[in-house]
Amino acid sequence: MSRETGTTKADMITRTDVDDAARRTAGLTRLTPVLQADAFPAEVWFKCEFMQHTGTFKARGALNRILASKERGELDSTAGVVVASGGNAGLANAYAAAQLGVPATVFVPAAAPAVKVRKLEAIGATVVQGGAEYAEAYQAAVEHAQRAGAVYCHAYDQPEIAAGAGTVGTELLEQIAGVDTVLVAVGGGGLMAGIAAAVEGRAQVVGVEPRNAPTLHAALAAGEPVDVAVSGVAADSLGARRIGDIGFAVAVRTGVESVLVSDDDIIAARSLLWNDYRLVVEHGAAAAFAALTSGGFVPKAGERVAVILCGANTDPATL
Repeated sequence: MSRETGTTKADMITRTDVDDAARRTAGLTRLTPVLQADAFPAEVWFKCEFMQHTGTFKARGALNRILASKERGELDSTAGVVVASGGNAGLANAYAAAQLGVPATVFVPAAAPAVKVRKLEAIGATVVQGGAEYAEAYQAAVEHAQRAGAVYCHAYDQPEIAAGAGTVGTELLEQIAGVDTVLVAVGGGGLMAGIAAAVEGRAQVVGVEPRNAPTLHAALAAGEPVDVAVSGVAADSLGARRIGDIGFAVAVRTGVESVLVSDDDIIAARSLLWNDYRLVVEHGAAAAFAALTSGGFVPKAGERVAVILCGANTDPATL
């Protein structure tokens, strides 16, 4: 077992876990809308999860993790929660903690942009900066959790985090009848794992990854999670160096396929979302759509395809 994340390689989540997450977080998350896309021979829908609290799906998992910890009696209302992330996971966990009335401590590298630090502090988090890289912030966060008795919230590789993210899939099936395929971007694999568990036996999940950060693709080829080099336009949100144990286990169990897209494909898809639909998303979210626009994924005749647009924490001036 990993002391840091509370996971083992045998860990899996199922639809039951996702249903439990939906029950816990009911009324705390937004039911994000769906929008039908035109200009495709197949029936294509966007799940607009970028409209979720803090701008990404991650608020779902953060809320579920904290509430589940409280149910088990693990949450110390004084120590609260701790996370290592100056990005989407940090914002989501800080938001969730504030909504549930517990403190949040967020560890970020010393070089974290001031704008991100200000956002975290504005939500109410205590921000601790130190170390040159994320790995150092991560280690400091784990040590703080053990020392202070705080609940550690991993960015993606914890059962409650992934199951909470999976409520996106539960909603999707209720909003669109007969979905055949779900395209979802993959970084650490928490969102992919949650959705794959939620739709298991009812729809196929295709994981879409940047060629410059192919965590799932490399793991499927190797038969286990492996480290990959990470770079490219989507590295800020899809920049995990390896797929999580939960993500890999669920992908193998449910038969998740991997499609790779280039940086140029992602940039073009993101521009198209703005130009044709007036949707502003981050590069990581546009990666899922890029599978369609690049021809990396070609729907069959009559296939109903849902594209998860998972985040919008981006600079609109770059569109």
